[in-house]
Amino acid sequence: MLLLDIYVFFIALFLGSFFNVVAIRLLKKESIVYPHSNCPNCNHKISALDLIPIFSFLLLKGQCRYCHTKISPLYPFGELLTASSLFIVYKFIGFELELIPAVMITIVLILSVLTDIREQLILDVITIPALVILLITRLFIGTESFWFYGIGGGVGFVLLLLIALVSRGGMGGGDIKLYAAIGVALGPWMTVISLMLASFLGAIVGSLLIITGGVKRKQPIAFGPFIFVGTIVAYLFGDGIWDWYINMWYTE
Repeated sequence: MLLLDIYVFFIALFLGSFFNVVAIRLLKKESIVYPHSNCPNCNHKISALDLIPIFSFLLLKGQCRYCHTKISPLYPFGELLTASSLFIVYKFIGFELELIPAVMITIVLILSVLTDIREQLILDVITIPALVILLITRLFIGTESFWFYGIGGGVGFVLLLLIALVSRGGMGGGDIKLYAAIGVALGPWMTVISLMLASFLGAIVGSLLIITGGVKRKQPIAFGPFIFVGTIVAYLFGDGIWDWYINMWYTE
């Protein structure tokens, strides 16, 4: 079992390296398979030895082997984010059919985080195909009926649309479509919990950044990372959170 865990973690690390490339090239509207990876500064082709997740970044001391330009820390961040999140999802869900939609929405969230923190964009080319594929998946996999998950998608879409309208553009169209996909993966109740957690975490972090001078008041910040955390927590622990919330009101 330990060997399997190690294998899963390292496969996820290499997926994280690939997802970095996918995020960057989708933002630039380039092919994700061609050309080969190269340094954005000197355009030198990067060798396979320099593409080993985390290890290569540490070995090269965070800079290009050829022109010595600093490599963005977002690269190892993306690799660790992918490895840790996919490993956690795999460990909590196990080799059950539900692991399929869980991994799918986790990958969508990872890619959304990687594009959002770079350009504050969550791309339709990621969210719309994911929504369609998740809808098809929910025809065959799920503890509830297909309509339950379909309603979840509608709840996610409508809630974020209302927030976008009320905030007058404070929420982007990419977030709305992402939450539609999240709704299909989680169902309506867990989608609401996901949004509550994401909003709560976003409010805390945003307030701290304003207090410390990290951002200016009314300066937009990427909401994708908070959606990521809220959704993963809701997916894995949402039932317990929901029971606690209901029992708290019932007790009172």
